[in-house]
Amino acid sequence: MNREPLEPATGKISAMSPVLDAIEIETAPRPDAAVMWLHGLGADGRDFEPIVPQLRLPQSLRVRFVFPHAPLRPVTINGGMRMPAWYDILQLGGGEEDEAGIRASQAQLEQLMARERGRGVPAARIVLAGFSQGGAIVLQTGLRQAEPVAGIMALSSYLPLAHKLAAERSAASAGVPVFMAHGRHDPMIQMARALASRAALEQLGYRVQWREYAMPHSVCAEEIADMAAFLARVL
Repeated sequence: MNREPLEPATGKISAMSPVLDAIEIETAPRPDAAVMWLHGLGADGRDFEPIVPQLRLPQSLRVRFVFPHAPLRPVTINGGMRMPAWYDILQLGGGEEDEAGIRASQAQLEQLMARERGRGVPAARIVLAGFSQGGAIVLQTGLRQAEPVAGIMALSSYLPLAHKLAAERSAASAGVPVFMAHGRHDPMIQMARALASRAALEQLGYRVQWREYAMPHSVCAEEIADMAAFLARVL
């Protein structure tokens, strides 16, 4: 499997980079909607594969779930160890960000979205979902699209490059529904950082559906039920 389309020195992708490998699950023949679900640091596309039946979506929804695998890259906070990651993390808790890596992963997600449109699924029937790092990438990507997506789900995550969103956001995507969920006992991404991200989005006029749960950096049954309701509504 080709998991290394990035140039290690720059974090950039070339015009000829292949579309990321991904696991796909279709809930019915001839899907007319897609949910693109990005995993967190050190995981891969298999991480959220079991969630599809747990969502118990209405049978009337014909959805293709796409779970891409992040490229391998060195991660600074883990001593430079190479692992699946959407971008480098330079320090915990905020501070300097790997802008090149974030934008490279945005471009790769946009490649996957373009493939779905080529399969007949319009942007308005695509939901971008992600956990932790994956959630940061779907916020980075979904709010900058000239063709708005159906919705964005950012789980246990935060808004990356927040200081650049006002200048870069797409007016067409201003009304995209955003679901943000976080654990009150999350030791990896503090609740304060998630709340600051929510506030930044709301200041710019985005409709944020916020949920918090008595959990650490993880997913719980109540959250899955809330995600299912969000997906059923926006699709």
